[in-house]
Amino acid sequence: MITWDAHTCLPLHPAADFGPLERFLAAGVNYVSVNVGMDMNPVSQVLAVIAGFRARLAAHPDRYVLANVVADVEAARASGRLAVGFDLEGSLPLQESVNMVALYRDLGVRQVHFAYNRNNSVADGCHDVERGLTALGRRMVAAVNDAGLLMDCSHTGRRCSLDIMSVSDAPVVFSHSNPLALVDHGRNVTDEQIRACAATGGVICVSGVSSFVGSRIPGADDVARHAAYVADLVGVEHAGIGLDVCFMQPELDDDPPGGVDHAYWWPPAAGYGAGIAGLAFAAVECWSELPAALQRTGLTANEAAQVLGGNMARVARQVWRG
Repeated sequence: MITWDAHTCLPLHPAADFGPLERFLAAGVNYVSVNVGMDMNPVSQVLAVIAGFRARLAAHPDRYVLANVVADVEAARASGRLAVGFDLEGSLPLQESVNMVALYRDLGVRQVHFAYNRNNSVADGCHDVERGLTALGRRMVAAVNDAGLLMDCSHTGRRCSLDIMSVSDAPVVFSHSNPLALVDHGRNVTDEQIRACAATGGVICVSGVSSFVGSRIPGADDVARHAAYVADLVGVEHAGIGLDVCFMQPELDDDPPGGVDHAYWWPPAAGYGAGIAGLAFAAVECWSELPAALQRTGLTANEAAQVLGGNMARVARQVWRG
């Protein structure tokens, strides 16, 4: 089966080092979704990042494939290359226009969620006041469905995520979210959210971020424990992996113009302490350890393969259009 990491972050700079992507390939990953912008990033920065990343991928066709459909992922796997897609974390780069959704799709974006921790005119963030999905948000969900993108609910407010899942015509995913029942953190998702996602036919991909998995130095067994919880709750066919590894390059300034208010986007009161800089991430290399770690939770080898990518590939086959 295909192995699929539903979310990772390179520096949001056109000159970001692609070396980390080589580590995914070496660890046996076939597809990785790479973030190209968040709510705090202006469109000018997002487009520059997409242009730079696309150029880098195109310059190395022997190593990478920019995936439009799952057949591209399968072709990449067969030829020993890494398939890559892009994701947006938040709707502000959509500029309140449903027409922007298809434009980003044409540029390589394959999944999007609508709020990065904080509220906006489309949706609620998980660290803000709950309002629910707005009228514009409902139109945006329809645009995401129509464009054939994966509708993601990571970083989204709980009530708002339930609204999104109730109106989406296609399976919904959490690309990098963990069960609240295991670790009490505002970024984690309730059993109600997990069940609602599964009811759409979707997948809950668990991350390897320290604060969300409850381990100071997270590893494969921590990730597997969270995936197994999802599998036990709603069925193995709804569990996946999105390690959410964030790679830093201190020599690159990838902050938005004018800087970023870390305390706003990652509030200390919500458990971030030193903000994103205080988080630790499971290493890419734990991908090679995950099959055995998942089987130690009681999953069979075939069930582990579903979690490691078969489930996300199934949903993408239903949703993606070139």
